[in-house]
Amino acid sequence: MIVVSSPINEPRRRPVDLSIVIVSYNTRALLQACLASLVQIASPGSRHPLVAESGDVSSEIIVVDNGSSDGSPDMVCTEFPTVKLIASENIGFAAGSNKGIAQARGRYILLLNPDTIVLDDALGTLVRFMDGHPRAGAAGGHLLNPDGSFQHSAFRFPNLWMSFFDFFPLNHRVLNSRLNGRYPMSWYEHSFQIDHPLGACLLMRREAIEQVGMLDEGFFMYSEEIDWCWRVRQAGWEVWHVADAPVIHYGAQSTRQFRHRMFIELFRSRYRYFAKHYSPAFCWLNRQVVRLGLTREMARTWWQHKRGQIGENDYRGHMNAYREVWRL
Repeated sequence: MIVVSSPINEPRRRPVDLSIVIVSYNTRALLQACLASLVQIASPGSRHPLVAESGDVSSEIIVVDNGSSDGSPDMVCTEFPTVKLIASENIGFAAGSNKGIAQARGRYILLLNPDTIVLDDALGTLVRFMDGHPRAGAAGGHLLNPDGSFQHSAFRFPNLWMSFFDFFPLNHRVLNSRLNGRYPMSWYEHSFQIDHPLGACLLMRREAIEQVGMLDEGFFMYSEEIDWCWRVRQAGWEVWHVADAPVIHYGAQSTRQFRHRMFIELFRSRYRYFAKHYSPAFCWLNRQVVRLGLTREMARTWWQHKRGQIGENDYRGHMNAYREVWRL
């Protein structure tokens, strides 16, 4: 059964250009740095406690805390009193994002990971880009590694080769090729249309959300942004990578807390995505590719454990995760 939240609420207060929704789970230090990068654009003379002014772009920040135990909510309330905080149990990224979107007042909604640092006038650039491209339903920023080096932030929709390369990586040229869902690095010098951006920085037009619906809450973690962009594209909207909107992205800071569980959730979400949008034949072939890869991983893990390269706990965790994915 597909579970999609109810349509986006009508804003009940003064509208703004941009609503920034951040879903956080036990990433206190990273969230603190992310919010600090955002509030730097705030104008001391702002007439609304939740509104920051960046040139001609007004914005609000909404943090949805998914049951953190590291003091994140207290930090937000104490150090960033102008940020709207929504406390929740751990309901996953899609459901948490929907909670924030339901409270958003912006013409545009930006889903932003807490492990990001917004640089320069990236947010203003994103808003102005969307204003200048009325058929753009979604857009992503230009993600960078913490050292400022290149990071893939635009992707094609998944294919069987991508499933194969998850378990059988070849040389870097193949992994960075179209077969693995990548666009040429040279394209990133300019804005271009894409299938979907990484969900770490995903801007959506309110009208597009109202047309295709909110995030599918059947995805606990992973693939929800791919599903959303697929629906946006199917509805006739464009999706873009915006070259002049730089954002540092650390990557996988929440999910690494539960490595084995997240490995299972990754494939659970992929299977859900494929079942929604791809043919039964594709889904069957994809499962065979995954099971072939799992067989290889289980054999390699057994051998590493036998040679003492993997401890008992990691061995059991890996093997249990592989078996669970096999049974999905």
